[in-house]
Amino acid sequence: MRRDHFLKSLAALAAAGGLPLSVQAGANLKMMIPANPGGGNAMMVMGAVMLGGSITGKPPVSVTAAAPLARLSSEYNVFVVPEASPLKTMKDVVEQMKKDPGSVKWGGGSRGSTEHIAAAMLARDAGVDAAKINYVPFRGGGEATAAVLGGSVTVGGSGYSEFQQYIESGKMRAIAVTSGARLKGINLPTMKELGYNVEIGNWRGVYGAPGITPEQVKALVDMIVKATKTRGWAESMEKNRWTPALLTGAAFTDFVDREFASLRATMAKAGMV
Repeated sequence: MRRDHFLKSLAALAAAGGLPLSVQAGANLKMMIPANPGGGNAMMVMGAVMLGGSITGKPPVSVTAAAPLARLSSEYNVFVVPEASPLKTMKDVVEQMKKDPGSVKWGGGSRGSTEHIAAAMLARDAGVDAAKINYVPFRGGGEATAAVLGGSVTVGGSGYSEFQQYIESGKMRAIAVTSGARLKGINLPTMKELGYNVEIGNWRGVYGAPGITPEQVKALVDMIVKATKTRGWAESMEKNRWTPALLTGAAFTDFVDREFASLRATMAKAGMV
C-alpha cells in the first residue's frame, strides 16, 4: 500500500468532515505514524504489518496498550514476476519452489509483512518447509519495485497500486492476488482460485491514545465513520484498489486478537519468530 496516500486521504477527510465538539474542546487532533506515545486525542494508523513487526521485534510496548478505534480497509497483495521471467504463472512459481525453495527469491515489505506471510502460507500449502523460503525484505515500495524490474527477485509482492503502472505497461506480469474474491476491475485470479489456500490482506486501522475515556472513544469513532461515508473517501478507495473493511468497537478488538494469534502461528512455523 502507498502509505503516504492512505495517511493523506484519511487526514484530509477527517478534517473535511469536521471534528466532533467533544474532541475540539479537548485538544488538537494528531495523526501519526507509530512513534512515541502522543497526547490525549492523538490517533495512530496501524495494521497487519505493524502486528507482524511486533511479533518479530518483540518491542517493550505492545499495541494492546493503545485504544482500538476502527479498522478501515484492507489491501490484498498482488504477486508479480518480471516481464522476462521464465516463470509465467503462480503454478510455475510453486513447481520451482518445490524443486528448490531457495531458488525462488520473494521480494516485498519488511520481515513479517503480509507479503512475507503470504509466501510462507503458500509454501506450507504446497508441502514446502516454510522456513526454507527465500524472502528479501525491502524498506519501501520503491526498492521492491526496482528489484522486480531489475530481475533481482523472482517474485514481488505488494498492493496493486504500487505495481499498477508497471503491470499496465507490460513491464511486470501479475500472476495472483491474495484476496478471497477477484478485485473489482482487475482480471487477476485469486490464490484460492488457483488451488492454494492463501488469503490475507494488509488491513489498516486507527488506534487512540491509552487511557482515553469511553466518551472520547465514541467521539473519535463517530468522526472516523463519518469520514468513511464521504464521496472523497469512496473515490480514494476505488482509485487505490482498497477494499472497504470498516469494523469498530468490540468487533475490531476481537478481530485484532484473532489476527495476532493467526499471524504468530504462521510466522512461528516459517521460522520468523
